[in-house]
Parts: sequence; structure tokens; C-alpha cells
Amino acid sequence: MNKNIAIVGAGFSGAVIANQLAHAGYQVEIFEARPHIAGNCHSERDAETGVMVHIYGPHIFHTDNERVWEFVNRFSEFKPYVNRVKAITNGKVYTLPINLLTINQFFGKTLRPAEAEEFLRELGDKTIENPATFEDQALRFVGRELYEAFFKTYTMKQWGLHPNQLPASILKRLPVRFNYDDNYFAHKYQGMPANGYTELVERILDVPGITVHLNTRFDPSSKGDYAHVFYSGPIDAWFKHAEGRLPYRTLDFEVFRDTGDYQGNAVINYCDDAERYTRITEHKHFSPWESHEGTVCYKEYSRQCEEKDIPYYPIRLARDKQQLELYVNLARQERNVTFVGRLGTYRYLDMDVTINEALVTADKFLACAREQAAMPAFTIDPLA
Repeated sequence: MNKNIAIVGAGFSGAVIANQLAHAGYQVEIFEARPHIAGNCHSERDAETGVMVHIYGPHIFHTDNERVWEFVNRFSEFKPYVNRVKAITNGKVYTLPINLLTINQFFGKTLRPAEAEEFLRELGDKTIENPATFEDQALRFVGRELYEAFFKTYTMKQWGLHPNQLPASILKRLPVRFNYDDNYFAHKYQGMPANGYTELVERILDVPGITVHLNTRFDPSSKGDYAHVFYSGPIDAWFKHAEGRLPYRTLDFEVFRDTGDYQGNAVINYCDDAERYTRITEHKHFSPWESHEGTVCYKEYSRQCEEKDIPYYPIRLARDKQQLELYVNLARQERNVTFVGRLGTYRYLDMDVTINEALVTADKFLACAREQAAMPAFTIDPLA
């Protein structure tokens, strides 16, 4: 029996699948095009300041999934970390997500929770019964003032599209709270790996039977050398963009250093058009248990992803899903190849969801091997 497995990509998807299959006795080769592991979660210490920097932008671990939390804690100590985002709009600073403090500050009121809920209900546009777009959703549930202050311009900077061109589902992920809780996430488990994500992934990969090839692209024509291939790269790239390139947003970072504390918080969003960037992140605040005299900050700019850029956010408008469907149909005709992760399934995934899907994919592969059944191209339907 051929027990040689190829995995394309050394991010969380590839690393977790490799870990599980190596423990089951498979010989796993990982092919990573970049010079490092951990994908867009890659972190490293800044040589000048010693600050642990999230090289591709901040990643904050948060989950309600017990299996995922137990899994990552096997490989790293997770320090408590709560993401408290601030927002600047019209020359003033507010807390996000929109909560009772935001509402009272913005409108100059002292509303109690029930009063604030009724106040926003009155502000909402009741003529919009079934919101179809991001803009409809915002106007219906928070009203024009909050929409224009916090969502409209920020969304255009982030997505390069007017909110009336985006689906309402995007805004459904943004909570409004009628208390003073400014924890950006509402998950049971939240934290940061004590020594960064790259060390975490390194430990996940530290299993006999796993070989990692950095700076190495995988040639799909060599898939026959392996019992199975798990592919976490862009699905359209596997097929040489035969149906055109799927659209993504990418990020550019303007890195700068300072002394002391530059902005007093890890993340500050810039919600109006006074600045072109969407936010400034100050990385030493992601490791508050450490102490550094210097500081490293990123100004973050979003734009359309081009051929040689790193893809970050799949756009997934209706026309993009039609194009994706063509690739999904091609993928389902492949033998012994499974498409995984954010790029392989063209879905925006948080880290915990990525890890859970990788664990489920490994479970499925091992079950198929026991039953001598064919492994599907997808364990999660990308079109769902």
C-alpha cells in the first residue's frame, strides 16, 4: 500500500493534516512555496525591537470548539488575550464593536441597555423589510448615522466596493451590544500562543514521517507519485486558471517603528476617508505579557489582488460563486486530490475553523482508507 502523502502548503490546513496522518503511519511531504512555514499566520521577532510581529497582519485566536482548543494547547502555551478594537471617525475615538458606550458617546446620551435597544430600533429604516445588501442591513438595524460613521467608508476601503454591492451576510457577522462589553469576540476561548504562531506550527509538524520542502512549488503533474494530495493553494491555480482568476482582496503594509507606546492599543480602525489605510496595528500589544522599549506598527491598506500578490480575502459575490462552481466541478473530477483551507475552498475561514476542518479532513481520509473508499475532493462543500 502506497503510504506517501503530498501536502501543498505549510499553513494550518497542511500542518494539521500532516500531523494526523504522520501519527497514523503515513510518510508526508509538505511543499511550501514561501521560505517559511505557518502561511499568513507566520510570526517572527523584529530584529530591532524584539517585538513578536504578525508578518501578514494580526491573528487572534478565538474559538468555542473544544477539540480545536485542546489540539492547539498541546503544542503551545496560550496566553489570555482579549481583542479590544478602537475606531476613529470624524476626529473622535470610539470602541468597537458598537456597544452601549459607543452609542452613548456617539449620540451624547446616557442610555441604559433597554433604552439603547429601543433607540436603535427607532433609528433603523423600517421600510427595508428584507435586507439584501450590506447597506440595507446596516440602515435597517443601526440607522444612517452609525452606518456612515463606522461602516460605509471603512467597507469601501476594505472591499473596494460600495456597500450596496456587497451581500447583507457580511454585516451579519458584526455584533451590536447593548452593554459595555468591548471584547471584539464572543467565544469561550481566546488567546495568543506565547511564542508566536510559527513556533506553534513548527511543533505541530514535529512528528517523525513529515518532511517539509520550503521555497518549493508542487507540480500537479507529479500527483501520481503519491497515494493522495491535499492541496491548500488557490483552487484556480491548480487548474492553471482555466476558468479565469478568482478575485481576492490583498493587503499592503506600511511598517514603521517608534519608541514607547505609539497608539495605546493593538488595533485602531480608521473608519472615515481622512486616511487611505483601514487600520493601524501595534504589534507589541498582541503580547501584553512582554515588555519592549521599541514598538512596531503596521498601516494596513486593502486593494484588489493581482497575479503576484498574496491573496487574503475571497470576495465571493454572486458572479464569483458562479466561477467557483466551474472550478468545483473540475475538482470533483480529479482523483486522489482533496482541496482544503481558505484558498482551496475559496472561503474566508478563521483559524479555528481552518484547524477543525483539517482535523475533520484527516478523520475522513483515515476512515476512507480503512473502508477502501474514495476520498472526496472536498470534505466541506465550498458552494454551501
